Amino acid sequence: AFGHSLERDAAGVVTANGGKVVGAVRPPFATPDLSSFILQAQASKAKIIGIAAGPPNNMNEIKTAAEFGLLKGGQQMAALLALITDIHSLGLPAAQGLLLTTSFYWDMDDKTREWSKRYFAKMNRMPTMWQAGVYSAVTHYLNAVRAAGSDDPLAVAAKMRETPVEDFFARNGRLRADNLMVHDLVLAQVKSPDESKYPWDYYKILATIKGEDAFGPPDPACPLIKR
Repeated sequence: AFGHSLERDAAGVVTANGGKVVGAVRPPFATPDLSSFILQAQASKAKIIGIAAGPPNNMNEIKTAAEFGLLKGGQQMAALLALITDIHSLGLPAAQGLLLTTSFYWDMDDKTREWSKRYFAKMNRMPTMWQAGVYSAVTHYLNAVRAAGSDDPLAVAAKMRETPVEDFFARNGRLRADNLMVHDLVLAQVKSPDESKYPWDYYKILATIKGEDAFGPPDPACPLIKR
């Protein structure tokens, strides 16, 4: 269900922006040998091949694509969900050139580096966007409890919505009426081994995607929006 959802949403964005979806192949979940599926994607001549899977299945697909020389053949690969720990496990020789969107990269600026180095000191690895996002969300909640002077859920939720989310994790963040936290994302490309200068130096930031563009408008059918 998750893979189908990723495929549907990505295809909608592609076609809305004038692109064309030339096909799709759907390997059974956790299939160890993806050779035939990667070859079908390669033979499609698609300019960009999207991977609609999360870890750990996405790593197998990226690794197999590298073994078949997909990127060297001029095609591009985009992971619809990839974490920096996936890239670390794969290694840059296999993952280099991969496109991905992320809400957090540890080496993006001084605020991300300061928090991530504290995390690394305890965990001995750099944080994923999920781990940074959870820390940010819990902090935002606790600050709202303090500002509201109460832990009453409705009072705290109202305070969370009215307070912008601007910290080491989020840029231009805000909690909408439908409880979705809208914030900027970044488009990144995995560096080649020659481009990486130090441990965990994995991403080149290509562009910033504004939160309104990344998340889209609220669903009018949502009861919270109707209210």
